Amino acid sequence: MPVIRLLVGLGNPGSRYAATRHNIGFMAVDAVAQLYRFPSFRSKFQGTITEGNIGDAKVMLLKPETYMNLSGDSVGAAVRFYKILPEEIAVLHDDIDLPDGKLRVKLGGGHGGHNGLRSIDAAIGQNYWRVRLGVGHPGQRELVESYVLQNFPAEEKTWLDPLIDAVAEAIPMLVNHNAQRFMTTVALILKPPPKKEAPASPAD
Repeated sequence: MPVIRLLVGLGNPGSRYAATRHNIGFMAVDAVAQLYRFPSFRSKFQGTITEGNIGDAKVMLLKPETYMNLSGDSVGAAVRFYKILPEEIAVLHDDIDLPDGKLRVKLGGGHGGHNGLRSIDAAIGQNYWRVRLGVGHPGQRELVESYVLQNFPAEEKTWLDPLIDAVAEAIPMLVNHNAQRFMTTVALILKPPPKKEAPASPAD
């Protein structure tokens, strides 16, 4: 299977939305760009894009600036221009059906009510990788829209920042289509196994 050539972070453009739950995909892609020293993002495909290396793979990072509901316009334009296969794409996005700080990866599937994924499905089909970044649920369906457009409160940074850093650190495994190892590595970074205590010396 070919490596991932395009990592897409979902969010809304502008400072008004920069720190909101809906923009966790943008945050993750920015962390990848910083860790692997990608060039500055430039405007293209109704979004911003940059290209660099993650290990031996040449990878593009895309942040659609069409607003969430039209993310597929940007992704579709990039995919058509570079002739990228759906299975060579991974989309990082917020997921209210996962608890805070949890991560899941799957290839294909439905959009689960996420408007960004719905738009991308319409543009390129469903057979791309989805990196689901849990932001929790407000508890009532009618509160979801305002919830995802709220800034992360300060106390949630205790799990948000480590999750974003762990995703960036482990991303080479996802790029090479080892989704299970990617998820396991993120989990280990966030909660490393306890160190074994050295056996006590026998009494003299």
